[in-house]
Amino acid sequence: MKKMIIFDPAMCCSTGVCGPSVDPELLRVSTALNSLKKKGIVVDRHNLTSNPQAFIDNKIINELLNSEGVDILPVTMVDEEVVKIKAYPTNKELCQMLDIPEDYLAVKKPLGIKIKSSNSGCCDGDGCC
Repeated sequence: MKKMIIFDPAMCCSTGVCGPSVDPELLRVSTALNSLKKKGIVVDRHNLTSNPQAFIDNKIINELLNSEGVDILPVTMVDEEVVKIKAYPTNKELCQMLDIPEDYLAVKKPLGIKIKSSNSGCCDGDGCC
């Protein structure tokens, strides 16, 4: 199994739900990584704020930070090789990088919820709103 590590920029949390507004990209990444964990695929994740030693100990990341600065973050590595910089992998990229089926991260519609599409406004255009 491939080993993936994501080196996050300095932030208060990795979920994206803290602070004044929710960061949808951080929320997506956290959700994807939780889904992978439930399937037995663990992706290590290090935050510059809470775990700076991981950035120091990893020679590749240390050299990148010294040459490029913190703007290079986030950095994703697979099997000790940098595979993505300055952005988080998409769900599709995560699957490709880890050699896993895309349905591991497929977004499923909740059962029982119907989404009605109408160009006539709310309440089917009958003015009941």
